[in-house]
Amino acid sequence: CPALPRTKFADVTAETYPVGTRLHYECDNGYRRRGGQKPGIQCQSTQQVAAWVYREFECIDDKILLSTAPMMKLNVTQKPERKTQSPAPQRQENLSEFDRKDFCGPPKTIPHASLILAKQYYVGQVLHFKCQSGYDKRFPTSGNRTCKKVNGKIIWTPLDMRCTNDS
Repeated sequence: CPALPRTKFADVTAETYPVGTRLHYECDNGYRRRGGQKPGIQCQSTQQVAAWVYREFECIDDKILLSTAPMMKLNVTQKPERKTQSPAPQRQENLSEFDRKDFCGPPKTIPHASLILAKQYYVGQVLHFKCQSGYDKRFPTSGNRTCKKVNGKIIWTPLDMRCTNDS
């Protein structure tokens, strides 16, 4: 897909990701990645089902030089989990047979880490935009963009929203 047009004062999320998508985790302020671990994950099709492939990853407190906490073990592929702060329901189970082999659901949450959206998107990716608090004075305050192939050209669908704090 082409570069995603910038939308000021909006947060971007996604419910599903096409096979091939790569994302990475970034430790929150005050935490750092345990040495030797890789933050990247990838949506891959395995045995006709799309699933995230995880590596061992843990964020540890900066104040702890050598953590005595047990290492968090992740399976090579793991069923996705929903971030707890989002009220949206998990949709992975409701995807059609076609979607389950071509799209992964939301990735697993990691303690003290944030998920960074990819800079590269694939045809079929749907992104959800919502105005940040204080910039949601005009309706509509949320919308979607989809990466589509139209007449042989790959485009992002228009976003019918504008986030502003104008009165």
